[in-house]
Amino acid sequence: MKNKILILSGDPNSVNSEIIYKAWIKLNNSLKKRIYFISNCNLLKKQFKKIKKNIKIIKVKNITEGENSASLKVININIKITDPFKVRKSQASKFVISSLNTAHRLCQNSKVVGIINCAINKTLLNKNNSGVTEYLASKSKIKKDTEVMLIQSGNFAVSPITTHININQVSKKLNKKLIINKVITLNKCFKKIFKKKPKIGILGLNPHNAELRKKSEEIRIIIPAIKKLKRLRIKAFGPLISDTTFIENYRKFDVIVGMYHDQVLAPFKALKKFEAINLTLGLKYLRASPDHGTAADLIGKNKANPISLLRCIEFMNKNIK
Repeated sequence: MKNKILILSGDPNSVNSEIIYKAWIKLNNSLKKRIYFISNCNLLKKQFKKIKKNIKIIKVKNITEGENSASLKVININIKITDPFKVRKSQASKFVISSLNTAHRLCQNSKVVGIINCAINKTLLNKNNSGVTEYLASKSKIKKDTEVMLIQSGNFAVSPITTHININQVSKKLNKKLIINKVITLNKCFKKIFKKKPKIGILGLNPHNAELRKKSEEIRIIIPAIKKLKRLRIKAFGPLISDTTFIENYRKFDVIVGMYHDQVLAPFKALKKFEAINLTLGLKYLRASPDHGTAADLIGKNKANPISLLRCIEFMNKNIK
């Protein structure tokens, strides 16, 4: 039975411990018993002490130890600690990568429904600034460019075709095959997770869709991709115009697909605030994370909002089998 949820404490130089505390105290004991954290016991204890929060923590060796305990159970990852909120980048990087690798390994276990990683600074993963989505896709050895980032809240979601690349690289990265592969994964996984065949709106790349000029990405790449998706009986529509879609038209769709990260994430976050969660589609297990960053500037100020982490836990709990 897949009834265990793994939560990574993520980047140590962050508000993650405050968010973990605020979310933890809102959970019922039956749910707490299913949750295992991947972190460092001493680090969490020192961080909780520093921000004047108190949770009983127990160190466990595996995801079967302490099954009946509602205490915060931690599978320990070694890390050198001096100041608990000023961990050197090299140590923080080793800690985060080791945490992700441990979570990935444990997800091969039939007892784990999926993982939630608290916020991570992408520079800790590699020099290319790719995110957890790409890292876990690589670990899972899935077919290149078939993993999908989905940002979801309630009955609406958005998804970027390209993720963590600079804006001047987007046009170079885009091609018909990439769009088709991503939307096929999106359609398949959305049906599996949300039990619904999604209606997918696909944005153009350029302002006003470049007035559909012959050499535009809309004519050369996006429209041919949409036509192919329609032939595959995927409910794909577009290209929609970016600057007006999020006024009202987005309500007609289950998912809006954009060509680059901020094209869809910026308006989505303006609409949903802290209610959204970040999902990776295409893996053999579920992966979610709160849809916000490390917010290191808020450490110790008791201002961090835990709602996105709670939504991640609710999502995982709904998918327990």
